[in-house]
Amino acid sequence: MNEYVEMKWKGRTFKLPVIEGSEGEQGIDISALRRDTGLITLDPGFANTGSCKSAITFMDGEKGILRYRGYPIEQLAEHSSFREVAYLLINGELPSKKEITRFSVLLNDHSLVHEDMRTFFANFPRASHPMGILSSMVNALKSFYPYIEGEKEANITVARLISKVRTLAAMSYKISRGHTVVYPRQDLSYCENFLNMMFHSPVRPYKIDPDIVQALSVFLILHADHEQNCSTSAVRLVGSGKVNLYASISAGIAALWGHLHGGANQAVIEMLENIVERGESISRIIERAKDKKDPFRLMGFGHRVYKTYDPRTKIIKSMCDTLLEKLHIHDPLLDIAKELEEIAVNDDYFIENKLYPNIDFYSGIVLRTIGIPTNMFTVMFAIGRLPGWIAQWKESMDDPEWKLNRPRQIYTGYQERNYIPIEER
Repeated sequence: MNEYVEMKWKGRTFKLPVIEGSEGEQGIDISALRRDTGLITLDPGFANTGSCKSAITFMDGEKGILRYRGYPIEQLAEHSSFREVAYLLINGELPSKKEITRFSVLLNDHSLVHEDMRTFFANFPRASHPMGILSSMVNALKSFYPYIEGEKEANITVARLISKVRTLAAMSYKISRGHTVVYPRQDLSYCENFLNMMFHSPVRPYKIDPDIVQALSVFLILHADHEQNCSTSAVRLVGSGKVNLYASISAGIAALWGHLHGGANQAVIEMLENIVERGESISRIIERAKDKKDPFRLMGFGHRVYKTYDPRTKIIKSMCDTLLEKLHIHDPLLDIAKELEEIAVNDDYFIENKLYPNIDFYSGIVLRTIGIPTNMFTVMFAIGRLPGWIAQWKESMDDPEWKLNRPRQIYTGYQERNYIPIEER
């Protein structure tokens, strides 16, 4: 039996259908609202608006749940690999041995980038941010590797993107430092290859550490998708114009760049570094965070959707502790982070305002421990989020209810007025 919400307007009653998802979440279908009533809804920031139906990721912010295609993030982080999770998100099911082998071969075969793309790197100013470079380079990939319709070709394009973005990121780092570019190796896994391309040099060969490889894999898995966030919405919005995959992903990278989204982990590290440099006490930091008149913001706490502990935070915090202990690293930033967390999770102000530590609070320390420079943090986020973007783009392209995204607005400007000749102004 279909359920409806009744709405009365100007003496008439209208029925708005209630849509229910597979996890019991409900939403009011207002797709015919303007046609039937002349009204639209206004929802700044789209905090209460569903833009699509999706079978990829389920989140419950009140209960702290995150699942990819039904699989809890905790199980995937513990048992799976990034390649396997990428396959799951894009194809809907976990791969068999034969399928993951075929996917791995595709990733390996398409890991190199066209040598002419080096010219692009050479012409970017040295001060360019890696995210700006990456967004431009991904857009340029279409000129070198045109997207062709067809299942086989689509699989190649997907593997090409996942593999080449990793290679482009490592190349940009090497070139920015004036170092020799390291090419991918056939005998290394996805994460091993990235670490080797980043840190190997002719004078100091990079030694593959399985714990660091695992930490990177977990980091990427935790960031692989997160429902209809800013960058994912950008990918879907741009893609709704039937734009090619490369351009849509480029838009997602640009959206991820902001410090309120993908740049948050970098902002956390910079905040912790400032605390160390200034020698501020933790009590003073907490006091400033509570003061609404103080422009200081405690980065890494609170989340737009999660109103309890971010499930990814527990995983990345555990990985962070394991990694630092294994590598015998004492990081003063981690000491401050732990102290801040201890106070915040027991403080009435933070509890009442649901300001729990989020994934960005510890992910930056994990990347820092691995050796990733701070300005590359958001690039790492982009590498992890890539399978989710591709899955979301693919789902939107296959949606039988597809429509060009075109939000409405409430106009608040001048009413009609007559043109005034320039001599009279």
